[in-house]
Amino acid sequence: MKRTHHCGQLRSSDVGKSVALIGWVDSIRDHGGILFIDLRDREGLTQVKANPNSDDADFNAAINSLKPESVAEFHGEVEAREEGTINAKMPTGEIEVQARSVVVHNISETPPFPIEDDKGDKVNEDLRLRYRYLDLRRNKMSKVVRMRHNTTKAIRDYMDGEGFVDVETPILFKSTPEGAREYLVPSRINPGEFYALPQSPQQFKQMLMVAGVERYYQVARCFRDEDLRADRQMEFTQLDIELSFIDREDMYALIEGLMKKIWKDVLDMEIEAPFPRMSFQDAMDRYGVDKPDTRFGLELNDFSETFAKSSFKVFQATIAKGGVVKAFKAPTLADVTQGEMKHLEETAKSLGAKGLAFIKVAEGGEWKSPIVKFFSEEEKAALNEKLGLEEGDIVFFAASKWEEACAILGRIRLECAELLKKRARLEIPKDQFNFLWVVDFPLMSYDDEAGRYVATHHPFTAPVAEDVQYLDSDPKRVRGQHYDLVLNGVELGGGSIRIHQRAVQQKVFEDVLKIPADVVKERFGYMLEAFKYGAPPHGGIAFGLDRLVMILAGLSSIRDVIAFPKTQKGQCLMTDSPTPVTAKQLKDLHIDTVVLDEES
Repeated sequence: MKRTHHCGQLRSSDVGKSVALIGWVDSIRDHGGILFIDLRDREGLTQVKANPNSDDADFNAAINSLKPESVAEFHGEVEAREEGTINAKMPTGEIEVQARSVVVHNISETPPFPIEDDKGDKVNEDLRLRYRYLDLRRNKMSKVVRMRHNTTKAIRDYMDGEGFVDVETPILFKSTPEGAREYLVPSRINPGEFYALPQSPQQFKQMLMVAGVERYYQVARCFRDEDLRADRQMEFTQLDIELSFIDREDMYALIEGLMKKIWKDVLDMEIEAPFPRMSFQDAMDRYGVDKPDTRFGLELNDFSETFAKSSFKVFQATIAKGGVVKAFKAPTLADVTQGEMKHLEETAKSLGAKGLAFIKVAEGGEWKSPIVKFFSEEEKAALNEKLGLEEGDIVFFAASKWEEACAILGRIRLECAELLKKRARLEIPKDQFNFLWVVDFPLMSYDDEAGRYVATHHPFTAPVAEDVQYLDSDPKRVRGQHYDLVLNGVELGGGSIRIHQRAVQQKVFEDVLKIPADVVKERFGYMLEAFKYGAPPHGGIAFGLDRLVMILAGLSSIRDVIAFPKTQKGQCLMTDSPTPVTAKQLKDLHIDTVVLDEES
């Protein structure tokens, strides 16, 4: 059982050769008693011609038993196709293999869905996930698997060339419950104690810097027990990077080189560097989100000064309380339907808005809106001057606290872009990749519910040097040395320059984040201890490999770039997991289970 060629390999120059091919039967066509079989492997298709009416009874029986998706091995000669039968769409379309013998390795039952790209895409996703091994046979999915491999290879080649060392870190870690919800693993040999699966190798990679590794990377498996969606899975893969003796400029240059390498190796595309940079404040003010899609406009504008003394009490009162009034124009979208407008309003309400104020510019330039009657001529003029309103435009407003107003209009902006694309009024080329560094995030955010400051990124992020003076008096004013790499509205990854001095790290834990000293010692004592022994200045970054491949492949869900993903309910439909375990398994782990009702 040894093939001489892959099914996408043979060409006209191979005519006359004796060959052996093995693969899956893609299709069978009967042309007047002669069977034409498309044989498929991961490299492509080859047409095999067979006469089931030969003198060889075993050959006849084997050929007649074949069904699509059966696994078969053919031996024969390469022949040139007759004039008029050449298939220019196939790389192997000038030849066919005249079968002399066949070995049927496995007869397939009729698959539950077509193993074809176009038809397979229309199949219910749960069915495709139930039979994921069949879904992965599709050419489209096979290409994604290979693209992921090529992406990882490009990463490893680049990191090796830059002097990085690939180091594995433990999967069984200690619980750090101040972050996202963790997966806990009970310890059989330490009754009542638990490991946690790592959300990232953050603390280990910092210990590697103290250990003098200097340049570390890992294609790391990470876990978070959180709600799933199109760009989020409970177990995911990230490219994890940490290096010593660098500043932010060094990190930008390193990662821009990596992205250039990936895009060249995987898509054969040159991308321009250095990438643009934008502050967190600017991103929120202009786009309403800290991961802006800059491939289209629809930018937000601030009208707080315009409406500070407005007769429209909703705007005036919001500004008086320290809030803002923001607005943006969606050009040519005044024909938004009643149903679309309702969806936009519900979206705004889901983000805290009481409604969604708007102005439509109707035929003849007339402004139509329930709120226009409250606007003065000066306010109308200010809107017109800043937004450049024309017939057919629509303006959306948000009046709230700054963060909330930005978030509301940021989401409405994206929804409007989809409506414009639906109407063919906004076209974004598929090969347009707008990279962007978002920088100068606030180091701390105030959590009203907890009544204390929390780390915007994580508590190991170093403050910007000139802002350290405000750690005690005004923590929210302190910027962190944090950076996110954003691509087309997707956060590819983020990182920061780290705190490497024990006194500063302890101050952040205890004085700013108000973590009790005994808790700091329990969770991070080993890190503070390590920092006493010559911790170098260091920083790092981590990228979601799944999201990266999703964008490279032009897909909208990371489930399509993971070989065996989970559903939104966290289930693997193919293996039917998670499942109950036996009483003995629980007893060995010193665990008992109790089913609680919703009230409990």
